Amino acid sequence: MSRTRWRLGLSAAVLLVAAGTVPPSAHAEDVTDYALTVDPSARGATIDDTMYGVFFEDINRAADGGLYAELVQNRSFEYSTADNASYTPLTSWTVDGTARVVDDGGRLNERNRSYLDLGAHSSVTNAGYNTGVHVETGKKYDFSVWARADAGATLTVSLQDSGGTLATARRVDVTKSGWTRYRATLTATRTSSEGRLTVASSAAAALDMVSLFPRDTYRGEPNGLRKDLAEKIAALHPGFVRFPGGCLVNTGSMEDYSAASGFQRRRSYQWKDTVGPVETRATNSNFWGYNQSYGLGYYEYFRLAEDIGAMPLPVVPALVTGCGQDRAVADDALLKRHVQDTLDLVEFANGSASSPWGGVRARMGHPEPFHLTHIEVGNEENLPDEFFARFTKFRAAVQAKHPDIQVISNSGPDDSGATFDTAWRLNRDAKVDMVDEHYYNSPQWFLQNNDRYDSYDRNGPKVFLGEYASQGNTFGNGLTEAAFMTGLERNADVVKLASYAPLFANEDYVQWRPDLIWFNNHASWNSANYEVQKLFMNNVGDRVVPSTATGTPSLLAPITGAVGLSTWATTAAYDDVRVTDADGRELLTDDFSSGASQWTHTGGGSWSVQDGQYVQSDVNAENTMVSAGDPSWHDYDLKVKATKKAGKEGFLVAFGVKDTGNYYWWNIGGWNNTRTAVEQAVDGGKSTLISKAGSVETGRAYDIDVKVRGRQVTLYLDGQEWGSFRDDKPAEPFRQLVTEDRKTGELIVKVVNAQDAAARTAVDLGRAKVASRARVTTLAAAPDAVNSETSTAVAPVRSTFDGVAGKFTYTFPANSVTFLRIRQR
Repeated sequence: MSRTRWRLGLSAAVLLVAAGTVPPSAHAEDVTDYALTVDPSARGATIDDTMYGVFFEDINRAADGGLYAELVQNRSFEYSTADNASYTPLTSWTVDGTARVVDDGGRLNERNRSYLDLGAHSSVTNAGYNTGVHVETGKKYDFSVWARADAGATLTVSLQDSGGTLATARRVDVTKSGWTRYRATLTATRTSSEGRLTVASSAAAALDMVSLFPRDTYRGEPNGLRKDLAEKIAALHPGFVRFPGGCLVNTGSMEDYSAASGFQRRRSYQWKDTVGPVETRATNSNFWGYNQSYGLGYYEYFRLAEDIGAMPLPVVPALVTGCGQDRAVADDALLKRHVQDTLDLVEFANGSASSPWGGVRARMGHPEPFHLTHIEVGNEENLPDEFFARFTKFRAAVQAKHPDIQVISNSGPDDSGATFDTAWRLNRDAKVDMVDEHYYNSPQWFLQNNDRYDSYDRNGPKVFLGEYASQGNTFGNGLTEAAFMTGLERNADVVKLASYAPLFANEDYVQWRPDLIWFNNHASWNSANYEVQKLFMNNVGDRVVPSTATGTPSLLAPITGAVGLSTWATTAAYDDVRVTDADGRELLTDDFSSGASQWTHTGGGSWSVQDGQYVQSDVNAENTMVSAGDPSWHDYDLKVKATKKAGKEGFLVAFGVKDTGNYYWWNIGGWNNTRTAVEQAVDGGKSTLISKAGSVETGRAYDIDVKVRGRQVTLYLDGQEWGSFRDDKPAEPFRQLVTEDRKTGELIVKVVNAQDAAARTAVDLGRAKVASRARVTTLAAAPDAVNSETSTAVAPVRSTFDGVAGKFTYTFPANSVTFLRIRQR
């Protein structure tokens, strides 16, 4: 996941209505007729059991404070400003009496650097996550702590909230001078989400790894997973689990956590840091702005995959950073160490218990192998040549020793562009097994690109769609993703794996939206997108049954809209704006000699006329749009002079501006002044239409010319054609796919109707002999419907339909996803 494509609060309005049948308020004219024809005798692509999976990255506090069931925050007193500028070693703790965090030779072990020196008759209290420590009446909670006290001490462990005691306090006698682990069990007497855990000492004592776990973890495992969150993953029946990232893998230092490297705290995620006893695991700064304890590590990921019947798919660093860092590490010794670490990972997963790393796994409680078959090297690297030079070394080493392991490459952070094209060329030429693609695009893009994989080379590398989402958690977003997923399944001979991202978000610690599963310290809920994913993942089928459908009459009209100027973290000056129609007639001219009265400010920033130029002067403001003209304009030329004055990026020149959420803009010198692209915004969500490397010089005036003809746009920079595109792909709202479930003998007819009209569909099943009754599952809701802790607006509705025959008619509700399971006789 790329930090440069971070989106907060974006949503898309795709019109949706209630499920089941056409709503009573719908008019007769709110129906569109379609024909769906199935050929059961034809052979479509085989769909692997592993096609759909999940991607877990520790973002939005998905691990500590999330899936990892530990209730104590900063249990080892390792928080530091390296993690977050606001952190101290006592973050989440309050002290009554005297206490200090110490980093000296008296520590628990070399990798667990800090511990608490607690004074006599003093206490520390932990606030947990979100509103506090959550406990439930009658349930047991396992407390543990590593402690030493030269003269002995008695620890009193208690749980309370503002209303009083939450569990009977327990006393723990620290009887030895050396570090020892002590345990106690507390049973909650009340339910509370605002609990606090207090540890008080009768004498001076050293404490570390202060822990409180619910006894009721997923599958009852110690150091386990939060039950409700793990159950939501399991309910998807994923075919694989990709872990641990994401940007965690390809950012920061590639050094280890040791004295030799200075115990670096901003490192890439390295699997050896995360296995073995939890008290010996390294700590690290999380790329997303907090600490990661590694209590949830590689062993726990492998166990999760095994427990839910999924294929483990780990990602290791390639020694090329991404996610905005974009640096290739030039250190042959370090590269060799990481290659060896990858070979050791295979041994940890698959080796015998008598092997060095298989022995580590066995001592952790799993003597049997985890059956690792796939490893991914790298994540979204934006330096394809540098990445691939290193990738080939990993691949050669793994294949030489483990020829049965597939080594997966990637194509960078976007769905197209120079990096994407170069990466794919390198992967094809090297005959790589599988390439990981990532993209976070607008709902419009997902409707327009259902056919993306139809033209991919059937003899080339297979595709792993490791991260995708449509920039929002409304049902409208889920609907467009469903339409796209029918194209993924249709091309299951090319797209072998696919996973939505990200998986989790703690509602009080959000760095990225949208997310599949939301939670706080006491509850969790499924997003609308989750319900779509679950419907597909639980009804995949074994093979595609070829089918065709008529399309929706095209509504493509010329690109229309006003014009606009904007900046992003940059100050810039604009002058000599001129808009003319295709015959050269003037529509707008402005040299700002008389002010800027023709322009409407709809974004942020600060605009003013200075020395005859229109200047945006706030260097920190983002999306500072001003617009002028008529939203009905089409077929025009836009010319403007632009000069960058200061800041991180360049210019944003907009056209086809309908409103604040719907427009095109030419982003010249964007992405920290490294790239120039045309982006389209639809209902606030952006997608890239054309992109090239490029930067802008400060103080230099640029002549910008945009020619709009119908749906063709040609762009000129300083009189030279920079590029062109034709935005004429219809956002087809009616998508369908048919698969066969060999186990049940059923045809699964999957229809997505993403429009504000019911789809009356004549279905022809060809020569198939079928039962008259179908099992039906329907998802539908209002366009802006979202699920929350207190409201489940989007949920599946199950019913039956008794009118099935070789030819029959079914009316799919407006804006719905409907699956019909039809038994063959």
